[in-house]
Amino acid sequence: MSTSIETLLDELKAFLRDDQISTNETILEHHSKDESYHAGNNPDIVVFPESSEEVSEIVKVADRNDTPIVPFGLGSSLEGHVIPYDKGITIDFTLMNKVIEIREKDFLVKVQPGVTRSQLNKELKKYGLFFTVDPGADATLGGMAATNASGTTSVKYGVMKDQVNDLEVVLPDGEIIHTGNMAQKSASGYDLTSLYVGSEGTLGCITELTLRVYGIPENIMAARASFPTVDDAVEAVVSILQTGVPVARVELVDEASIRQVNSFSGMDYKEKPTLFLEFHGNEPGLKHDVDFMEEIVADHHCEEVHFEKDNAARTKLWEARHNLAYAYIHGNPGRKLMVTDVCVPISELASAIKHGREKIEELDFEAGILGHVGDGNYHALLMIDTENPEEVRMAEQFNEAIVEYALARGGTCTGEHGVGRGKMKYLKREHGSALNVMGQIKSALDPKGIMNPHKLIDTEGRGK
Repeated sequence: MSTSIETLLDELKAFLRDDQISTNETILEHHSKDESYHAGNNPDIVVFPESSEEVSEIVKVADRNDTPIVPFGLGSSLEGHVIPYDKGITIDFTLMNKVIEIREKDFLVKVQPGVTRSQLNKELKKYGLFFTVDPGADATLGGMAATNASGTTSVKYGVMKDQVNDLEVVLPDGEIIHTGNMAQKSASGYDLTSLYVGSEGTLGCITELTLRVYGIPENIMAARASFPTVDDAVEAVVSILQTGVPVARVELVDEASIRQVNSFSGMDYKEKPTLFLEFHGNEPGLKHDVDFMEEIVADHHCEEVHFEKDNAARTKLWEARHNLAYAYIHGNPGRKLMVTDVCVPISELASAIKHGREKIEELDFEAGILGHVGDGNYHALLMIDTENPEEVRMAEQFNEAIVEYALARGGTCTGEHGVGRGKMKYLKREHGSALNVMGQIKSALDPKGIMNPHKLIDTEGRGK
């Protein structure tokens, strides 16, 4: 970065209050990393805007001074997305956390990017509505759009890109645009909304989102089904999907991970490969779906099924699943969590997870498999000593092996975590010449390379 920090501070103080700008070491360190195993790096300055106009002015300062910009939600990303490798300015959207408008008759809501998933659902509940995307972490909606997040409910409702009608985006030169509208569909112009969903802050800063929301189901039933083997559990999922049972969530948790759940969350679940399932609908339809599901899992050697209809019991079940990453961290002090993330066609899911299990058995540290297997997405959780080069090497080899397996079968290197820094090396293999087109888009919209440099698409710019 050629411009001095003092010059940047002077320009920022022209339109931001002192409490919206920080060079405090603790604040800088907090914005140096995400929840991944990737090494951190401090930004020079952290700013806390309260409006789109302030974001625009911040970006204009960065543009004039060839200074890198990194958008920051809550830092819950898992592939180094928010690490400011070239230092510069981190824009923290914590103060832009207002639910601007709820259009209940249109099933739409307009929010600022710092609104969290749980905050939004608390407001929507008053209208009998909910927002479906549930990545586990209580992430910001701006961050979820930036990474095209998904999660446990994507098998029924879709992923983040399916929920976004419109984005307000500050471009790398400070101009503010809207990418869509309030209509349920449009055939007008290029689909800029889809371009920016999943762009990971490399093409601009998301400052407002218009999202689709849904009516809270009349009835909800959760279930926990245990199996003798992971193969049995996965084959059961494939059969459930093939027979058309409208499952709302279906999660696989392997035996090692169930042990972590029991230890961390105080459960006494049977320590066998387990499916966590949920069904949404009216009373007669729900009974039919659940009865059919029971028949299917029985055909795949299911050992026991427990049902939860009470809201508190269902919440406890899903909290145990969502807290699994933290359970591994708590159960392995001194180690760092590495989470893999691949997605394959449903027909390849059983063989992909079997391959993952075989590779895990070659490791000599704690690891488990789980995932949103209803859409072919699974994760391995690896607890590694980042100070041990051999363990790091083994973990990276494992990750590469399951990515290569997924790509060879028409899958993807990341189903929901995004590319960030950690998955960049796989993009050429996955996308071929299309990666060059992505680079051209990046260069056209961000010619100076200042927007979240060295993430997703690594083009050379002057934002160094």
